[in-house]
Amino acid sequence: MKTTFYLAAIHLLASSVCGLPLQDSQIPGYLDAPAGRAWVEKRQSSSWNPPANLVKPLNEVWEHQMATYSDPMGFKNYGFDQVIAGRGQINYCVRWDSNQKVTAAQREQIAAAVTRSFNKWIAGLAGFDGFPYNTVEVNVVGYAVRDRSLLEGDTSGLDIYTTTDEGGIPQCDPRCGRFFHQDGDYSQCPGGASRHYDESLWLTDGFQGGAGGDWGQRMGQEYFMQNVDSENIHIYLHELGHTFGLDG
Repeated sequence: MKTTFYLAAIHLLASSVCGLPLQDSQIPGYLDAPAGRAWVEKRQSSSWNPPANLVKPLNEVWEHQMATYSDPMGFKNYGFDQVIAGRGQINYCVRWDSNQKVTAAQREQIAAAVTRSFNKWIAGLAGFDGFPYNTVEVNVVGYAVRDRSLLEGDTSGLDIYTTTDEGGIPQCDPRCGRFFHQDGDYSQCPGGASRHYDESLWLTDGFQGGAGGDWGQRMGQEYFMQNVDSENIHIYLHELGHTFGLDG
């Protein structure tokens, strides 16, 4: 059953963003992801039926995934694993890898963009083969910054981190990160399990292209903020595809 679900989910998720290319340096700016409700209505089934022109490339992506990784079916931290484990809720922490200040209003825009974009992928799974969620509650629970003064305005409700990774880059506390604690043990997280984060949104000054995986997504801070109110933030949507298990 799990094998069937993963196969359906990866193929389905690929089609749900119209076959976004998987080479991160060649992401075009003209692709549109579907609106949620229309796709939910189409997915009350358990058979994979993508557009004919996507069958071959999607099969190539699937074959690459199976051949490249040692245990692709046994891996338990794909995006949909995280959704199931969180019972329909995903927590994000933003790695603000920037010297720019970020206002409270901008943080609200970021939170809205994350919710909107993540749920475009969920719309592709909703109703398919018993997938239990039509939408997912997405919460931004924290920010990692070089200095707290970069966060303007009210920060209540956010965990603020000034911890860094081995390269000195702002990093949300590993003690609270699902990537570091896939066993679900957040006993060392200062805020407890309810304040853990499943994924990081890593926004870096001057970063070109993007990166994504079960840990979250990375892209340029300038690009993301310039497009934060866009219906489709193309690089972000693409990198979310990697989080959901698509590779090419």
